[in-house]
Amino acid sequence: MIATSSILGVCAVALGMVLTPGPNMMYLVSRSITQGRRAGVMSLGGVAVGFLAYLTAANLGLSALFVAVPDVYLAVKLAGAGYLGWLAWKALRPGGTSVFETRQLTPDSPRRLFGMGLMTNLLNPKAAVMYLSLIPQFERPAAGHLVLQGFVLGGVQIVVSLLVNLAIVLAAGTIAVFLARRPVWLRTQRYLMGTVLGALAIKLASDHARPAPA
Repeated sequence: MIATSSILGVCAVALGMVLTPGPNMMYLVSRSITQGRRAGVMSLGGVAVGFLAYLTAANLGLSALFVAVPDVYLAVKLAGAGYLGWLAWKALRPGGTSVFETRQLTPDSPRRLFGMGLMTNLLNPKAAVMYLSLIPQFERPAAGHLVLQGFVLGGVQIVVSLLVNLAIVLAAGTIAVFLARRPVWLRTQRYLMGTVLGALAIKLASDHARPAPA
């Protein structure tokens, strides 16, 4: 039986992670603003599958692969850092745009929306950290099979993340209208998010930590 304290702990960690600006939030908001809530929900479906892929891989030995082949871990880490850096550049460059800034784009198909949501999450370093480092801290050998605990606690994290992201998708339009009437706030939001993403990219790329053997 998984302890209530473990479930609550995962909920708290998941909430803190999902509320931190990152690739998932930026992609979901941008799709919701430019193509509407339906596009945001379709993109969120891809993000959900990305979570499930990471959860399954982590519980079935992805961490062991990273320990055995450090170059794979390094490649995933650098890909995530590069993606964060690209998003930061898009926000901070002269003439850059905020994810909350309304603009006309060619509508993407549901398949592309889903696929981009999936790839955005698979290249999201926060997802890797969540399943490889944070959730295992709440697993207890005395509570039963560790793999089963991993799936249950990971499922809790996915539910929390999807609910929060769904709220962000549904509210993105309202936030965009609010910021559009306040250009200074819109620029401030763009610079703030770009700076945070850039700092995360540098921290991830310069981190020399390696996954430890179980």
